[in-house]
Amino acid sequence: MKNTLVTTDYNFSGQTSVYHGKVRDVYSIGEDTLVMIATDRISAFDVVLPQGIPYKGQVLNQIAAKFLDATSDIVPNWKLATPDPMVTVGLKCEQYKVEMVIRGYLTGSAWREYKKGARTLCGVALPDGMKEDQKFPSPIITPTTKEDVGHDENISKEEIIAQGLVSKEEYEQLEKYTYALFQRGTEIAAQKGLILVDTKYEFGKRDGKIYLIDEIHTPDSSRYFYADTYQELFDKGEEQRQLSKEFVRKWLMENGFQGRDGEQVPEMTEEYCNSVSERYIELYEKIVGEPFVKADVSDVAIRLKKNITEYLETV
Repeated sequence: MKNTLVTTDYNFSGQTSVYHGKVRDVYSIGEDTLVMIATDRISAFDVVLPQGIPYKGQVLNQIAAKFLDATSDIVPNWKLATPDPMVTVGLKCEQYKVEMVIRGYLTGSAWREYKKGARTLCGVALPDGMKEDQKFPSPIITPTTKEDVGHDENISKEEIIAQGLVSKEEYEQLEKYTYALFQRGTEIAAQKGLILVDTKYEFGKRDGKIYLIDEIHTPDSSRYFYADTYQELFDKGEEQRQLSKEFVRKWLMENGFQGRDGEQVPEMTEEYCNSVSERYIELYEKIVGEPFVKADVSDVAIRLKKNITEYLETV
């Protein structure tokens, strides 16, 4: 896809390392600073798909920046500045090797496991008789490991503590932050006519203090339902109208791909990629409540380098 940013290869002044993740490229500057570029790559089932999605990086970065600002009173976060629509600069933290996944509804991978007969998810007991997309009496935390490569794995609180991934005291603080962030995200979504269904948070530690890091409440890390049709569709047993990456996962599954060995990613046509882009922009406008202003992508790689370099020269 032309005018999408799917790879970066910069060398900034003071750069000490670079990490290319599934979606983000993270440049370390000196001892204290990270430059995180939200590319237009898209991943599903822990596999980076072969085509980029126009404006996806901008959507993710700008939503995350707004929600980091809107939750900074709950927990300190890593963000320092957004010198470009696709870039966040922030504090370098030592990342916890777990992701805090929190679910308000039984859907997605949790529903797929439940449908197979599972009644325990990450150590959390689930009652019999639940239906797809049903609301839990109260949100549940179902953490996963945070792997540098390969698949993240479900894990329980007890296993996290027993394996020494996080101390008991710190894990309980992560739980408190996770519930509070989810509550804030739920309240903001409700104001926009949406339901925050589930999401994940990542945390790090710096100078003995816990920080919220990475992105939050984006369509890559979260799932949203439309509030006005939720109950009617649930009562009828019909699929929810939703804004998240789940529609991409469903399209892949319908075309025989779930990231397993031997499976091939179906062809991602320009028409399909543009339709995914429209869904991402729709979520931005819905959750932020403002029109999405497309950044100039004619020379996106050059634009990013210029904006990042100018910012780093000022600090």
